[in-house]
Amino acid sequence: MTAYLNFIGGESCQAFSGETLEVIDPSDGLPFATIPRSGAQDIAQAVQAAHLECRDTGKPLAQAKVDITACARYFEYYGGAADKLHGETIPYSAGSTVMAIRVPHGVTGHIIPWNYPAQIFGRSAGAALAAGNACVVKPAEDACLTPVRMAQLALEAGVLPGALNVVCGLGSEAGAALTAHPGIAHISFTGSTETGAMVAEAAARRHSPATLELGGKSPQIVFADANLERAVPVIVNAIIQNAGQTCTAGSRVLIERPVYERVMQMLSERFAALRVGPGGKDFDCGPVINRKQRLKIQAMVDAATADGVRLAAQGRLVDGAPEGGHYVMPTLLGEVPAGHTIAQQEVFGPVLAATVFDTEEEAADIANGTDYGLTAGVWTENGGRQLRMAHAIEAGQVFINNYGAGGGIELPFGGMKHSGYGREKAFEGLRGFTTIKTIAIQHD
Repeated sequence: MTAYLNFIGGESCQAFSGETLEVIDPSDGLPFATIPRSGAQDIAQAVQAAHLECRDTGKPLAQAKVDITACARYFEYYGGAADKLHGETIPYSAGSTVMAIRVPHGVTGHIIPWNYPAQIFGRSAGAALAAGNACVVKPAEDACLTPVRMAQLALEAGVLPGALNVVCGLGSEAGAALTAHPGIAHISFTGSTETGAMVAEAAARRHSPATLELGGKSPQIVFADANLERAVPVIVNAIIQNAGQTCTAGSRVLIERPVYERVMQMLSERFAALRVGPGGKDFDCGPVINRKQRLKIQAMVDAATADGVRLAAQGRLVDGAPEGGHYVMPTLLGEVPAGHTIAQQEVFGPVLAATVFDTEEEAADIANGTDYGLTAGVWTENGGRQLRMAHAIEAGQVFINNYGAGGGIELPFGGMKHSGYGREKAFEGLRGFTTIKTIAIQHD
């Protein structure tokens, strides 16, 4: 069993306690490695160092390759943008010169989740480093291996020792210590709404800014004039990607009544053909991250069907899949009331809830009728409706006749309402890791 270590101050090291946590392969439920069980002392060491300067997730191989490519693109994008982060001069009064310049926070903390460890590492730490900060990264205990390796590669590429540190451990221990540490000048968190509130509170107690990218219950809205042959494959992919373990997963599909039956038939055929299997293979869906997540998803589906929600279609498990794997069948639910729990709460699994609507106004009301506001998709050929819906929907990103825009590294990303605040990706993400200093010079 491989023993992975923290990466602090340019060196690999075990936790001060000497304790470890097992890393579980979601495909068979068996441990294959260990990571340090870090605590406050390890976080303090990493912060001090910063002041000086596929088996992991279980996703199909093709998706894992996309994540690594995206991580590389983030570093390439922010590396190219590092010397283009300009300030401005402000016309003020005769005999004076006023400048507003952007300066780094100092040491930034980054708590990243298990669903996209490579991508979120790139968009978060990449932007922070390019803005001139030093970073302490606490990855999720379920997916630490990629961030640790990325930090090692960064050192080989020339990043100064101590500028990029990775500390493994439990969120309640290492994560809590990171958010509470007085040496952290800015915290970036991606994860659940509940934990995000605790992170924001801890940052507020230190009077430090925070960027929160939290949950979502994103709608795909299909109007009767939509190009269904184009829309349906995208809608299916938006919920099964990474087994639905995506904040931006299109977990609701709102369908205009005249095409409801047709769209449901098209979706059902695709769901029934989906194959679920080990992450090392290129099936449509891999396992979810752990047993707890599998049980939660299944319980939500069971509760919905017990309430009379129709189970319209499900994918199937491939022959020979390991018995201990954390597999959930992609599930299409039909005629879901807009106020039902399965249409309101984040499932974080490959479960799509379909709801019918009659008018444009009703579609917008249903789309906005949850606590979340991260992303949305609108499918219509009517140009006026495209713009009306884009403005009416309360979400950080609205996609018209597409969804996700290929990862959108160049597109500002973040949520409204309970989906968080602040923006990542693009230049907005880079600016978020700086603060503005105003310099006013009086010429006598």
